[in-house]
Amino acid sequence: MAYKITSACVSCGSCADACPAGAISQGDDQYVIDAAACLDCGSCSDTCPNGAIVPEE
Repeated sequence: MAYKITSACVSCGSCADACPAGAISQGDDQYVIDAAACLDCGSCSDTCPNGAIVPEE
């Protein structure tokens, strides 16, 4: 199960720096996670200062 970035994202970029798979990139309005590349490790979620990254359901 991959993670997703919610609308609470403020585009700080800390998640992209923390992702060991390079699965996070800047989207149009906020950062986005490539679910196919996501390792489901949770590093991005642990790093996000706003709690904007949650497991996909």
